[in-house]
Amino acid sequence: MSGIFGVVSKENCAETLFYGTDYHSHLGTEYGGIAVLGKDFTRQIHNLNQNQFKSKFYDDYENINGNKGIGVISDYEEQPIYLNSRFGPFCIVTSGFVENAEELAAKLLKEGISFSEVGKRAVNTTELIAKLINQGNDLIDGIEKMFEAIEGSCSLLLLNKDGIYAARDRLGYTPLIIGRRPDAWAVTAETSAFPNNGFDVTKHIEPGEIILINEDGIMQKSPGRGNINQICAFLWIYTGFPASNYEGINVEIVRERCGRCLAKRDKDIEVDVVSGIPDSGCAHGLGYAMESGKPFRRPLVKYTPGYGRSYTPPSQQTRDLIAKMKLIPIKEVIEGNSIVVCEDSIVRGTQLKNFTIKKLWDCGAKQIHVRPACPPLMFPCRFNLSTRSIHELAARKAIQSLEGHDPEDVSEYMDANSEKYKRMVEWIARDLDVSTLRYQTVEDMVEAIGRPKEDLCLYCWTGECPKSARPKAARTIDIVEVKPDATRTTEAKVEL
Repeated sequence: MSGIFGVVSKENCAETLFYGTDYHSHLGTEYGGIAVLGKDFTRQIHNLNQNQFKSKFYDDYENINGNKGIGVISDYEEQPIYLNSRFGPFCIVTSGFVENAEELAAKLLKEGISFSEVGKRAVNTTELIAKLINQGNDLIDGIEKMFEAIEGSCSLLLLNKDGIYAARDRLGYTPLIIGRRPDAWAVTAETSAFPNNGFDVTKHIEPGEIILINEDGIMQKSPGRGNINQICAFLWIYTGFPASNYEGINVEIVRERCGRCLAKRDKDIEVDVVSGIPDSGCAHGLGYAMESGKPFRRPLVKYTPGYGRSYTPPSQQTRDLIAKMKLIPIKEVIEGNSIVVCEDSIVRGTQLKNFTIKKLWDCGAKQIHVRPACPPLMFPCRFNLSTRSIHELAARKAIQSLEGHDPEDVSEYMDANSEKYKRMVEWIARDLDVSTLRYQTVEDMVEAIGRPKEDLCLYCWTGECPKSARPKAARTIDIVEVKPDATRTTEAKVEL
């Protein structure tokens, strides 16, 4: 999942854009990019494979001048894309995953539309989105038609002379939030980008909604779906930053509640130490410690923020290297202790086994009890660039070993009360070489998040796709216009 940020300011926006985009560094590992519009467009893209956003863009931002801009930390391909379209020039950044990208690109090529950017899937997805938008009667019509054409998800920020168009994907999978301070408006995927930049949250953009942000304030250009919002549950469990809020629900608090739920089900083990695998597992571990009354300690510490997440890089070699190097064991905390290890999830299981559990055993752990904060992952994500194959998943490897083949129906393995589920978990525990393994249940995870089950995307655990968005029933839209120096919001109804 890429992180995107945009700002419109009374003065030069470069500093706010620089720091606001940097606060999304936990979401992407491949490329960083910014685009600013002053007298003309200024665009910069850098590879972040072995560098941090701040170090690559510091000199750039000091030489940029413009009052509106967009930025991205990309998980896969180069962004922003610049397009001199029939609606005028614009720059665009996107977040999401388009399953039918190759099919859509082939269709456009047949129609005589060319592509200039080559991505790892043959076509750069953000350029594809830009070309799809260019097929509309205007920008708004183009964004809406793009939403209808793609399979998967796409949220975007589009910068042109009008301002910044912010559009959230139609299922609400990826969040977009608008903030305000006296001299500027901003839009972000992570609310953690707001406090230190002086912004207060003013609006959570609805699924399918399109908002224009400019010097005059914000204006709704197309209404949200209203009847559908199935935001990714994994944002709270793993992906999101602890200080971020989605739909008004804080990430850190959810993770603490997840840990409490895990502890409530652990009445049959005696432990000396509770821990969490840095960084995202720490809050789960803190919740477990608060509920169990056992001390929270740090047997494994992460060496500086310079080592990113081992889950997000596209290559297994890079993931393994990060997993090996970033966590340093503290033998004095580990030796002779029975340890609960809280983790956000078990995806492939290889890094946990080879680079975490092994370090604990090597340092003399007495027992190791692993507690993932979510259920076994059963399906590769359809809306995000993470796992792309069923065969990568630890749970599926267990099922294949137990059955001797890959069964189409795995419903019994998803039932935490079934014998097949118990056998699957026992297989994974043996493979990881841990004393015990106990997963979070879907019900406890949903309760910890605090949203109705139908308002969450749980596809990677249940295999159930978010319901399709229904056609808009309303015959009016709300136009919301807020000026930066205004004291209240004015609304008007416009008949369609």
